[in-house]
Formats: sequence, structure tokens, C-alpha cells
Amino acid sequence: MRTPDLARRRSFAVKPDEPVASFAVVSTIMPRGAAERPQTYRVALVVALVMTLLAACFGALPIAVLLAAFAIPIIYIVYLYDVNLWDDHPVQVTALAFALTFVLALGFTLVWWVWLGGSGTRPLPGGLGGTLGPTIGGLLIVAVVVPVIGEVLRQVGPLLLASRPRFDDLLDGTTFGIISGVAYATADTLVRHWPLVTGGLVREIDPGLWMSLLFLEGFVKPLVIGTATGIACAEFSGLGRGHDGFTPRYLRGLGEAIAANVLYAGGVYLLGFLADPTLGVVLSIGWGLLILSVLLLRIRRILHLGLIEAALEDAQDDEGALEEAAEEFCHRCEMPLLSRAAFCSACGVAVRTRHKPHHPAGRGRA
Repeated sequence: MRTPDLARRRSFAVKPDEPVASFAVVSTIMPRGAAERPQTYRVALVVALVMTLLAACFGALPIAVLLAAFAIPIIYIVYLYDVNLWDDHPVQVTALAFALTFVLALGFTLVWWVWLGGSGTRPLPGGLGGTLGPTIGGLLIVAVVVPVIGEVLRQVGPLLLASRPRFDDLLDGTTFGIISGVAYATADTLVRHWPLVTGGLVREIDPGLWMSLLFLEGFVKPLVIGTATGIACAEFSGLGRGHDGFTPRYLRGLGEAIAANVLYAGGVYLLGFLADPTLGVVLSIGWGLLILSVLLLRIRRILHLGLIEAALEDAQDDEGALEEAAEEFCHRCEMPLLSRAAFCSACGVAVRTRHKPHHPAGRGRA
């Protein structure tokens, strides 16, 4: 009550030793496991990254592409089962949030990539085949049409899950979105780089180019897409009991996700036409990490609020407030109110400051 940090910005709800404004990836996209085993998934990501880069360095591009495409998805699915996030429903969650998005993304990417393979887009950045320079049509397709349609496809599975009472928590919606985004990135990488998967060992390669490219495609891209989709799905779940649905907050979150993907795809497309291929990929990595940094700050704030909400709901359960006829929420921050609370435990506003209901004539107090 005495600290000026009323929003607890200096103490992230997932890991109190981290501030909310931090770029810690593991505690952001894997919040449950990060609190108990903070090093486990960090080590797994580092090992997957090192194996991918070593395979690319020695010319084993088929292995490198497959590692880059499936590293984060496999780690994330193992994470879901490891923390037993939804008790007896991990298969249902994996099917709707990952498999459904993967199939939709695979079909969509096959259609637009094969159809537009020679129309201003290229299978690899940096002059490795395709047109001689960017075109307006190619930019509109790659940086506008594909990100918009892709984001809509990524919303299908998570929203189906988040609309169910068992999965309507804000933290659940965030996780569903991240899973869906990672699944989409996996399908996109496989389609775009399938010739590398079937091409066999490459003896004469530029290690710097391929290592940078696979780091971009296998690690930066899925994190950007996953966190962006997680923001939109979190706003669909919303604060309080039940999912909020298609509210202005969800539309804002969806707009933020689309904007992030448009900026990312547009930047990578344009940088891919630089004369130096390696420089183009390295700059694309920097551009992607910049966008990812903004998304991490945004989604960490959402997670922070969601966990505070969960704590308040647990306190309500302990006091038996949920058995009462009416459950109340703060009119300012929408967090649950404890039984007979005079102040909101989250934002501190006095409960009595809310607008009084209007009583028609003859129905007010005597």
C-alpha cells in the first residue's frame, strides 16, 4: 500500500526477480515451467540453436532446415505435457492450437508460394534466385495480403479453444496464440525451403549466410509470429470470468498482431534484395529482433495482469465468494473483487466509487 509501484512493474508475476519490462524469452513464452525450472527450456533452446547452426555450417542443409522448422514447436509441445497445463486435455489443445493451424498454414502457403513463385517473391533472400528487385505487387502480397490472411488463419484454433469455459482464462488464450503462431511458422518454413530439405549435402556454401538464414527462419520468425498471435488471443480471452469475445480490445490486439507481421514480412522482403546476401539476412535478423522486443514487452504486460487476475480468483475461491449469487469485478481494471471488498486488490480503487445503478421512480429505497 505504501510503494509507488502499484502495478508491480518491477516484479514480473511469473518470475519476481525479473521486471515486467524485460526481454526474457523463456519466462515470457513458457511462463509455467519458467517458475519451477528456469534453465530447462532455456538450455533446450540453446542446444537446438547450436545443432541447427552446426548443421548449416557443415552443409547438412536438410538436417539444418528440419531442426530450424521443428525445434521450437517440439520444445513447446513437450513443455505443455511437462507442466500438465490442462490436466487431461493436452491432446485436444495440441490438435486445435497446433495441428489445425499447421494444416491450414501448409495449404495456404503452398497455394500462394507456388502460385507466386516467379511473381516478385523469392524462395531465399539475398539474390538466391527469383526476380532482380522488389516489385509493388510482390511487396503488397508478401507484406500485406499474406500476413493478414495468415493472422486470420492463426486465430481459428485458439479462438475455438478460448471460447470454451475450461479454457477461457487470459493466460490460456495467450498460450494458445503462441502455439498457433509457432505452428504457422513451421509450415511456412517447410514450404519455402523444401528444396533444401530434398537437396542433400551442399559442399560449397557460405556458412555465414546459411547460419544467419536458418536462425532467422527457425528462431526469430516463430517467436515474432507466436507472440503477435498470442497478444490477439489474450485479448479475446480478456480479464474476468469467461472470455470477452470480439470486443474492441480484441480488435486492437488483432490489429497489433497484423501490424507486427506486416512490418516483419515487409522488412525481410525488402532487405532480401540487397546486393550482399549475408548482409541482407543479418539486417533482417536485427529487424525481426527489434519487432520481437516490442512484442515481448507487450505480451509480458498481458501475462502479468493475467496472473494477478488468477491470484485474485483463487482468493475468491478460498473465501467461498464464487458460491454467492453474484460475483463482482472491479469497474476500473476488471479484476475480480474479493468477498465484501472495499477496495480492489489489483489497482486499489475504492469499490464505492462506481456509478450507482439508476432506480426508476417508485423502485428505490424507501
